[in-house]
Amino acid sequence: MADEETPPDSSEATESASNEDTESASNENTGSASTASPATATLAESYTEMTEMLLPNDTNNLGRALGGAVLHWMDICGAIAGMRFASRQVVTASMDHVDFIAPIEMGEVVVIEGYVFNTGRTSLDVKVEVRAENPRTGSTRRTTTSYFTFVALDEEGRPTDVPDLESPTAEEAALRERAVEGRREQLREVVDRYDI
Repeated sequence: MADEETPPDSSEATESASNEDTESASNENTGSASTASPATATLAESYTEMTEMLLPNDTNNLGRALGGAVLHWMDICGAIAGMRFASRQVVTASMDHVDFIAPIEMGEVVVIEGYVFNTGRTSLDVKVEVRAENPRTGSTRRTTTSYFTFVALDEEGRPTDVPDLESPTAEEAALRERAVEGRREQLREVVDRYDI
């Protein structure tokens, strides 16, 4: 499918994690443990994919996915991406406009993907996309996309700084640019639709 996004290469994320493990071990040896977030993190480090089988409890009387169930999965996926990026607990601050452009039928696999594409001082923006997959044929279709904003919290539950976003590979930079432009386009459509 032409508009499907390929997961970013996680080899750099793995290397980064190994470096963090080494630094953590060094801190333990010197007795100076640190709970601060890293100064930077990559888009690939935040990348999250979840799958759900659409079962009767999450369907309406037509045998299709309840919108509320899909939004719930999107929120969870976005939060996991945010926590992976910030190395902190995050809470949902906002969710942009959502259009359900295709139904998800009972028995299909729901694929939810999310990644951080922008940051503020204590906030991070996450693109979350949902696809329906027929497990028998392998065919997929996009069903909805939205953009979430999360706020990172420290141990006392107060907003805290998040790492700066890095997109060191061409693939990560392209994913980020598509997310930034996709959000702009979605906001333009909402403004036009409601004549704001």
